[in-house]
Amino acid sequence: MVSKKYNISSEIYGRFKAFHELMGIKIREILLVSSPYDAFIMEEDGSLASRIINEYSGLNLSQPPRVTRTPSAYAALEHLNEKKFDMVIATPHMEDMDAFSLGGEIKKLKQDLPVILLAHGTRGVYPPPENKDCSGIDKIFIWSGNSDLLLALVKNAEDRINVDFDTKRANVRVLILVEDSPVYYSSFLPLIYKEIVRQTQAVLEVGLNEEHRLLTMRARPKILLATTYEEAIALFNKFRPFLFGIICDSRLPRGHDLDNEAGFELLSKSRSEIPDLPLLMMSSDPKNKERAARIPAVFLDKNSPNLLAELHDFFIHHLGFGDFVFRLPDGKEVARASSLRELEEKVAIIPEEALWYHGKHNHFSRWLMARSEVALASSFREVSASDFGNAEEARDFIISNIHALRKWRQKGVVAQFKASSFDPDVNDFVKIGQGSLGGKARGLAFMSALLQENPRIHESYPEVNIEIPKTLVVCTDGFESFISRNRLENYAKEDFTDDQVTEGFLRAEMPEWIVRELEAYLAHADYPLSVRSSSLLEDAQFQPYAGLYTTYMIPNNHPSLSVRLQHLVKAIKLVYASTYFEGPKAFSRSILNQPHLEAMAVIVQELTGQEFGDYFYPSISGVAQSHNFYPVSPMKPEDGICLVALGLGKTVVEGERALRFSPRYPQILPQFSTVDDILTNAQRFFYALRVRNYPADLKFREYYNLEKREVDEADAEYPVTALSSTYIPEEHRIRDGVFPRGHRILTFAPILKYNLFPLPQILADFLDLGRRGMGCPVEMEFSANLNSGEHKKNSFYFLQIRPMVAEGQRLEVDITRQDWDKAFCRSSQALGNGKNEEIADIVYVKPEEFRLESTVQMAEEIGQINAALAKENRPYLLVGPGRWGSADRWLGIPVTWKNISGVRAVIELRNETIKADPSQGSHFFQNITSLGIQYITVTEDGGGGDRFDWKWVGSLPSVKELTFVRHVRLETPLTIKIDGRTSRCVIVADG
Repeated sequence: MVSKKYNISSEIYGRFKAFHELMGIKIREILLVSSPYDAFIMEEDGSLASRIINEYSGLNLSQPPRVTRTPSAYAALEHLNEKKFDMVIATPHMEDMDAFSLGGEIKKLKQDLPVILLAHGTRGVYPPPENKDCSGIDKIFIWSGNSDLLLALVKNAEDRINVDFDTKRANVRVLILVEDSPVYYSSFLPLIYKEIVRQTQAVLEVGLNEEHRLLTMRARPKILLATTYEEAIALFNKFRPFLFGIICDSRLPRGHDLDNEAGFELLSKSRSEIPDLPLLMMSSDPKNKERAARIPAVFLDKNSPNLLAELHDFFIHHLGFGDFVFRLPDGKEVARASSLRELEEKVAIIPEEALWYHGKHNHFSRWLMARSEVALASSFREVSASDFGNAEEARDFIISNIHALRKWRQKGVVAQFKASSFDPDVNDFVKIGQGSLGGKARGLAFMSALLQENPRIHESYPEVNIEIPKTLVVCTDGFESFISRNRLENYAKEDFTDDQVTEGFLRAEMPEWIVRELEAYLAHADYPLSVRSSSLLEDAQFQPYAGLYTTYMIPNNHPSLSVRLQHLVKAIKLVYASTYFEGPKAFSRSILNQPHLEAMAVIVQELTGQEFGDYFYPSISGVAQSHNFYPVSPMKPEDGICLVALGLGKTVVEGERALRFSPRYPQILPQFSTVDDILTNAQRFFYALRVRNYPADLKFREYYNLEKREVDEADAEYPVTALSSTYIPEEHRIRDGVFPRGHRILTFAPILKYNLFPLPQILADFLDLGRRGMGCPVEMEFSANLNSGEHKKNSFYFLQIRPMVAEGQRLEVDITRQDWDKAFCRSSQALGNGKNEEIADIVYVKPEEFRLESTVQMAEEIGQINAALAKENRPYLLVGPGRWGSADRWLGIPVTWKNISGVRAVIELRNETIKADPSQGSHFFQNITSLGIQYITVTEDGGGGDRFDWKWVGSLPSVKELTFVRHVRLETPLTIKIDGRTSRCVIVADG
């Protein structure tokens, strides 16, 4: 055995992709040419078509073929001229033509079309009549009333057609059956196929989903039938690298004679060339058993009353189906494994002698091959015991590669959670229920599949663990069951407050089947959890409900499993409740969706981070977008933009102070242009989950368990030291690195300037992969852990992906010089494209009354005016300073969607009072842009030509005036023009 680890990611990742291409040619249409009498006999217990369908469904096989029957040979030829058929089955007795002649005529029309002669006995058909040209018949089968033969006929024809491509494409195995008698092979072939199919199904482990089970079935061994010695030798030579076993009669036709030695010679040749190939000798003469043992080959007496059981035994003990039985060289059993997981566990503990015994005889390879794990089985087969210095080296090789295979084969797979077989070390993405995953979980599953299909990212960053956190999804049928069981449908109506909805949902009972599955999952998961929404519409293309539903984070480390279960169930109930909160309902109305049609899945995900004292948090959290709405030269919009912060991602997605950079130009930081800019804009607070000394009765307000910590308070914790520079007050200077004298400032310089961690490069690759995968600009959330240990890898975690709306309409909009001069509002940073002439109302925050400490009251006043305008269905322009929708009241006005649900254009003012960066990256911003709401940033007194005419707006008559907010109305609508090519905007009032 080669002592280096097998490269799972480079060879296994394409396994299921290759399986999609296998069995590319299927028998879908069968033409049955049969006299009425033959048809009556064959269909005595039901029609041939229904019997084929029953066989397929009984074995869980897909797409049974359709059968068209005709009693006439000439009518059959007409059918073949009019329609495509994949196989012809003919019976011997037809009034207008015999079957051999029909076969010849069919081959003249379609040379490659399989033609099968199905007879009730051998008389008149085998041996074939000497005066007949039999070349038109591919195979003769004898019908004995066993409908299993129909399955075998179809599958054997498919195997013969597909074997060349499938062996080359995916190293699919080949089993050769050598038998000249139609009577015997008509009995054996159905037995073998049924055994192969059932055994293949039995070894497909429960972790895979249904699609992958069906795909893996395509990689089952091909069964090729040879009826002469020459045909068998030709198949042996052609498919020698792919052979799985040979089942052979002792006596075979060779030349023009029946040769008693042909079968022995064939198996002896096979044994000499492939010493460990499973061989089965069949004979009706029991004396041949001794000769078979000398080959050696397993012997099967054709006349045995236990024929089926003995064939089954050959598949179990010699072809690698069934359990892997660990034995010592003397045959004593020491352990057994029925799955890859058990094989990995048992290899770790079996005696050294058993390890060498099975390794030298290629038993591991054969057992893996039976499970369609062709790539790893081939790798094991290519190595030998002499490649290792000792048994432990060999043991480690086997264990590490099986584990890597088990882990990799689950990537990109959303498996059904089953408590009996769940392996938390391998099953990274599982689901409870049969409904939809919801939008957010669907995005996660999609990215998981993309990563599995594109291992280059893993290979490009070998020093980084790139992962999707362990994820459990409670599918939408869980929500529907919860709602219907507790009769909560009325809460979809508009006349319930958020508090009333919450109270009603907390009183409700969670369905027992969900609680039971959650408890089984928690028994394996004792790390902090994030409980997040994944509604049907969430993160849907061009209608993302970003951030409208609630997220809860729980420590999940209480000593009592029942307490942890209680916390999790409560969190899920509250996520369910947020479906009917005022904000999501208002957003649904704005995009003409009905709230009662929404269904909610829930993501229970491992919270990424590390423990630092009483707290748990990641070193970095952030949002990355593939389209930058506010590029600064030399950046281009398509270069993308990222926002990062220390700690949990609440800082970024709710619009608090975070660092913005382009992954293509990580050292260009406009908000860090001077020392004063850095001191003003650097992150001062971060969020962490308290995982020690928290109350057992968690209160479960959103983010309740998170604590807002000062960066200075954590200056001894590794993430702070790793991401900080030092401010030297006496010098009014910031030095990269941490020094005893001075103050820590979060600049992320070790990453952005000195490449401590290749975050910009990883983000650029992920954005490119996501954009290509979704076919549109994307936004993704991520986190990262930095490790202080010298040999510990840093980790990057992908958390979420959703489409973003970047370009809007492609109408060309011209802003003339006259428009620019006449406009009361001008901007060089506007989002959207087009012309809007529907707004006659302006709602603005009075600049003379603006005070940072009063932004919460301003949000409430805007909500009052919004409610009145929404009732009248009047769209409006909203104007105010700072970052709209920010959770940090000191950076802007913290409106939520219910406060502004009727808005159609927004102006974000940047001035001396608030110099916050634009809202890009927040959930609020994502929802605004996805609705096509024009978003305009005006930098007052910035010298770039931006302007807002306060004097003119202040002269307009009031509709309503509150303490901080004023509503005015024009007689004719405004004209808003945005040129998406230049990001310029003008707003002009007629007259």
